[in-house]
Amino acid sequence: MVVIDCQNLQKKYKGMAALNGITFQLEDHKITGLIGRNGAGKTTLLKILAGFIRENSGEVRVFSNKPFNNLRVSANSILVDDQMSFPDSLTLADILEAAPSFYKRWDAGLAASLFDYFRLNPKQLHFKLSKGAKATFNMIFGLATRCELTMFDEPTNGMDEAVRSDFYRALLKEYIAYPRSILISSHHLAEMEHLLEDILLIHKGKVVLHQSLEEVKEYAVALQGQTDIVEKLTAEKDVLHIKQLDSHRKYAVIKKEDSLGVEGVTIQTVSATDVCMFMTSERKGGIDDVFK
Repeated sequence: MVVIDCQNLQKKYKGMAALNGITFQLEDHKITGLIGRNGAGKTTLLKILAGFIRENSGEVRVFSNKPFNNLRVSANSILVDDQMSFPDSLTLADILEAAPSFYKRWDAGLAASLFDYFRLNPKQLHFKLSKGAKATFNMIFGLATRCELTMFDEPTNGMDEAVRSDFYRALLKEYIAYPRSILISSHHLAEMEHLLEDILLIHKGKVVLHQSLEEVKEYAVALQGQTDIVEKLTAEKDVLHIKQLDSHRKYAVIKKEDSLGVEGVTIQTVSATDVCMFMTSERKGGIDDVFK
């Protein structure tokens, strides 16, 4: 079943395009990484999907409904981000107690167990939490809703390394036990790569790539060898990245092809993280080029 369907979605702020013709579909019961650099349009897209803001043009459907101000969408989806707010008068314990009234699949046992594990203070007020504690509570709340569509926007901002690791493990265990559609945005792919089934890569408000993680891992190869040989091999190829290693050797990343075996050139795999980084780079080279 298609959970999210976007067709030529556009959103502008003061004449600037945040989303510029986004088209994709997401099927249910998958963990999809929404990957992109800062300013790529990830947050805008998630807010539209959650029904918080309205698109300027194009079509968007969540559970076959327009999400903006839609009760079915809001009751069955949640966006977890650093702007989540709760009534100032409610303690964290009060918030967890009230949650079942809004989320039919709320798991109070899971919320209590995670709350105790992360040693949060039940009498604390949400707006007074530190950035890391707030991110942790928001994560607990989002997982415990068990919404059919659960979206996380840069959820680990403010968390230390140990908490981030625990979050990813909790997310995966929850997904295995209670499958749902999870969309998690980040510009840090490497640390959550083990969670993902699909990658939706966006850049400057457009979809650059939407494939399974395994396909992204096979998308490109790196060639390293004598400069003249590498230049000859890449002359008419789709070059994603190129770097001069020294006066005699060059390194180039190109879209993968079947036959590339050439003497004098080493062929290497390219990680999914690097594929996404190279495909959204404004330059074919790297920072070293600045210091030549």
